[in-house]
Amino acid sequence: MARWTVGREQLETSISGLSLHRWEAPTEQASYMLAPSICLIGQGRKRLVLGEQDYIYDTNNFLITSVDLPVVTQVIEASTARPYLGLTMALDLQVIAELLLTLDDHSRAPTASDRVCLAVSAVSPLLLNAFERLLDLLDQPQDITALAPLIKQEIFYRLLTGEQGPRLRQIVTAGNHGEKISRVIDWLKKNLEKPFRVEELAATAGLSSSAFHHHFRAMTAMSPLQFQKRMRLNEARRLMLTEHLDVSSAAFKVGYESPSQFSREYSRQFGNSPLRDIKQLNQAP
Repeated sequence: MARWTVGREQLETSISGLSLHRWEAPTEQASYMLAPSICLIGQGRKRLVLGEQDYIYDTNNFLITSVDLPVVTQVIEASTARPYLGLTMALDLQVIAELLLTLDDHSRAPTASDRVCLAVSAVSPLLLNAFERLLDLLDQPQDITALAPLIKQEIFYRLLTGEQGPRLRQIVTAGNHGEKISRVIDWLKKNLEKPFRVEELAATAGLSSSAFHHHFRAMTAMSPLQFQKRMRLNEARRLMLTEHLDVSSAAFKVGYESPSQFSREYSRQFGNSPLRDIKQLNQAP
């Protein structure tokens, strides 16, 4: 990781879905949407916040999320001498679902903690070995097309048969509460600007309103309304930063009718007014 990230903070590698990260100092908190993925650290330590829950992970533990989630992250251990080095690999839920069909189901039954779509788990030697071989392919680009999918499948197999297996199974198995909530999250993501009624989302999931609200909060650590608000604010920030929309345009684009309400909620989320926040981000190295 160190060799491939010299002089850069992030590298989208030639292996689809695999990115490498490097920070030479602790970072400020950053808020964004984290897609279904596994995050592994080679050096340093990182903190992630989902709702009101903190997760700390390091070289001995990986982080996994099985649905898109609005999170806050922060590198908490890094220096020039020992930079933070990490990787993120997207989870292919379709491949995981197909792989699940080939396995004998001897996994433990899901517990209440498995409902949360994000967890930290110990890195096994077998999982670490598979990731080392995946990274080795960066030195052999001619082998990536043939071998990377096979190593990724091995990684997914290790996840399915390990501690996080029940968490993944409930997302990819049709009819499970996890899969139903995952479909609703996908709808929210694609219809960010649209208002909704909880009863309508519950009907989409095939659940009663009370059951839907319970399972949604259990999986995401927040209510549907809080979830949508965080997604909207993250997207508005991206629009202002990368597409140079003004504050009002970004607010309306993500579904806010009142720019003043948008500014209040943005300030609570990011600690600064929209204009000041984007100005600081643009001035950052």
